[in-house]
Formats: sequence, structure tokens, C-alpha cells
Amino acid sequence: MELDESKYLYLLFILPVVAVLFLFNLYWKRKKQREFGDLEVIKRLSPERSVFKPFLKLTVLLLGLIALILGLVNPKIGTKVETVKREGIDIVFALDVSKSMLCEDVAPSRLEKSKQIVSQIINQLGNDRIGIVAYAGNAFPVLPITTDYSVAKMFLQSTNTDMVSSVGTSLDEAIKTSATFFDDKKTSKLLIMISDGEDHSEGAEAAAEEANKLGIKIITIGVGTEKGGTIPLKRNGVVESYKRDNEGNIVVTKLDAKNLEAIGKATKGGYVYGNNTKEVLEYIKAALDKIQKTEFEATQMADFQSQFQWFLGFGFVLLFVDVFFLERKTSWVNKLNLFNENK
Repeated sequence: MELDESKYLYLLFILPVVAVLFLFNLYWKRKKQREFGDLEVIKRLSPERSVFKPFLKLTVLLLGLIALILGLVNPKIGTKVETVKREGIDIVFALDVSKSMLCEDVAPSRLEKSKQIVSQIINQLGNDRIGIVAYAGNAFPVLPITTDYSVAKMFLQSTNTDMVSSVGTSLDEAIKTSATFFDDKKTSKLLIMISDGEDHSEGAEAAAEEANKLGIKIITIGVGTEKGGTIPLKRNGVVESYKRDNEGNIVVTKLDAKNLEAIGKATKGGYVYGNNTKEVLEYIKAALDKIQKTEFEATQMADFQSQFQWFLGFGFVLLFVDVFFLERKTSWVNKLNLFNENK
């Protein structure tokens, strides 16, 4: 069972308030009766008045309120279990978060452009599982393989150039770390790498060949321009300076498509220029259509049905009964003298 609107459970605090008001009202009546005269005389003057009925009315009222509150909460009960089988592939997105990705030769920046591309690719996926890796000089696992696309997008937006402390870009580390995400040998595997191609390591192509042996296809997406640009260093959105090399010269970073093309070729994957998002999406879609889908997950899903109508109906019936519930003694109950009211 699950509660659809659990926030309404706070209304249950009304019940003790109603009970306290009832007891206070009862106390006030007794006090006034004592001021009017002797309680025993008053009882004889109203022989039909029941001492028990007011408490019974309170009980019915409280039960009615509880039923109405449960109706607002809308309990849901699973009535059917289905086996859901999915067919798709495992996809890992390796996102370059090195400082060069702050370059704004692609609007709004290489990194933000890369995030947009990944988000749009996720939007056109179906039943595929996805994971995210961020990398610079080292690689950092951001999100393991999952089918929850909304969570993936949340983690995607949180990626930034401060996630990985190591400077430079190591494409081979990104490939090696991404390869550890694929936990099912039978499922088709695709690694999508988004980068400006600048690589400060020498083993990217060798790492790609090892990935190919594991059955991992790599598609690389190049973000940036061949002309390149500077790397702005900002604080609170304001440019304070530009990144400089060890000799004090302003660094100019350029797109290096050759590295990315070599990686894609090593795994019989491919390379696509990423500045045009529409072209990237079409390229990825065509590539996905060619990859064999495999059944990778079978989950049992409970079909929950709302039960609020029963609680609301029962609650209104109890409140209706309470309204017409008189405080006089019931004749046949009075004859039983259960509470020793007759003397």
C-alpha cells in the first residue's frame, strides 16, 4: 500500500482537539448544572437523557473524521503484478570537464554545450540504461548505470570543472573508467565521449582498442572550433582573468578532432562534430538504430488503484449518523440497563 497525499495526515491532529473540546463542554455543562441545582434532582427531571450517548456520538464523529482524512490521503493498494521486459542497450556518457571546456568559442561554452547535447540525446532514448562519467586529468564516476533519466539529468547539470582536481585531459582514463560501468556481458555497450579533443595522455587509442575487445563501441563528439579561444576564469559570473601557461602567456585552446576520430575508428564507432545539435542527434539516432537491442531487465510492477472513495463514503455515512444520533436513551438498550442508569 502507498499513500498518494501523505501531507494530509497532519489533519489527524484535529482529533485530540475535538476530544478536548468535547470534554471541556461536558465539564462546563456539569458546572452549570451544579450552579442551577442538585445533580440528582436534575437527573430525575430528565430521565430520558443518556450519560453514555454523548461519548458514543463523539466516537462516531472521530471515526468519521478519520475516514475523511484517510480519503484525502488516498491510500493505494496494488491489485495486479505484471512482468515488464525491456530491450535496449547500455550507454555511458563520458563528459570532459577540464578547464579548456570553459572556452566560449561555442555558445554559451563548450561545457554547457556538451550538457545540452547529452540532455537532448537522453530525451530521445527509450528503454536504454545510462551512466555518466566526468573526466579531466583523471576520471570520476558521476552516475552508475540506471534507467532513471530524470536523476541522470539532475547529475548531468551538476557536473562542473571543479569536480576533478587533476589538470589536463586524459582520454584514456575516461575510457578505462567508463568500461567498468558495463556490468552485463550480454548487453550491447556504447560509450559516447564529449570533448574538445585535447589530450595530455598518450594511451587513448590503445585504451580504445582494449574497449573494442570488450565489445564496447565508442562514438566521440567534438565540441569547440579549430580557431579556438581563450579560457575565461570567472567569479560570480564575472570574468576576472584568463588562463595562462607557465610562461605567463594566455592559453588558446583549439578543437583537436584527430584524437577523437582515432578513438571512434578504433572501436568501429564514429566521430561527429558537436556544434550543430540537430546533426548530432540525427547521427546518434542512426547509430543506435544499427546497434542490436538486448533484453536487460525484467521488473515486476504493481498497478496501484486508489481507495479514497471507500473512506470518503464511510466517513460521510458516519457523520450523517452522528447528526441524527440523539442523546436520549434508546428504549431497548434502556431495558438492558447495561450502565446501571435505571434505579
